[in-house]
Amino acid sequence: MWHAGGSPGHTSEPRMETETATAGRQVADVVAERIERLIMDGVLKAGQALPSERRLTEKLGASRTALREGLKLLRARGIIHTEQGKGSFVAPISQVDAGPLVHLFHSQPRTLYDLLEVRALLEGESARLAAIRGTEADFIMIRRRYQAMMDAHEQDTDIATHAHLDHAFHLAVCEASHNPVLTHTLQSLTDLMLGSVFACVNNLYHRQPHKQQIDHQHTAVFEAVTARLPDQAHQAATNHVNSVRQSLGEIEQEEQRLVRATLRLEGWA
Repeated sequence: MWHAGGSPGHTSEPRMETETATAGRQVADVVAERIERLIMDGVLKAGQALPSERRLTEKLGASRTALREGLKLLRARGIIHTEQGKGSFVAPISQVDAGPLVHLFHSQPRTLYDLLEVRALLEGESARLAAIRGTEADFIMIRRRYQAMMDAHEQDTDIATHAHLDHAFHLAVCEASHNPVLTHTLQSLTDLMLGSVFACVNNLYHRQPHKQQIDHQHTAVFEAVTARLPDQAHQAATNHVNSVRQSLGEIEQEEQRLVRATLRLEGWA
């Protein structure tokens, strides 16, 4: 359940007076601002359908007229979009066209290592902040994501599911940082992030030593964050991503050696 005053851990603001202006502003502006705050706090997420009109008017303490005007402002700003017969949805915060970058990632495997450098920076800091700012509710979500990921490792789960569960765990840690910009930056890279996680799972999890190492690293991140040990959490998250980057590099070099040896054996070199 969400609260109009902000995310869990924030003090709720008083309900809005229905049709009065606040400090010279129109009620529609206040409605739009309150919904924007819910989005930035991660209470309403990118792609999520907005609650019903009745639910919003109750939570925001605004009339239907004010709510509709506020939603109109948000549509004009590109914060939400409406689909005929389906309702209104939260738009992606980042409007940058990632298409060329996604194509580059798939066509140039070296981009994976650049992406993993970014992941190390983002996830190291998000783990540190999560250990400092995380609430008990955040830790419950992190624990659920961690357990789901570890349970999947004990089962014969497909690679795509592994990748999504792995990503969900890291995203839960990031959300516990309570830094909306950091969280939305990570979410805006979802396609690329899932690609790097997929590469990790696809190339490392069938190798037992690497799988055990990754499991231990995830456990180290989980335990440091939930024990509120910021320095250890930062180190564990950074070490995890850098270790994956190093392991993938070693596998790539091994495969290149095999290719060269095969070409020589077949008389091509």
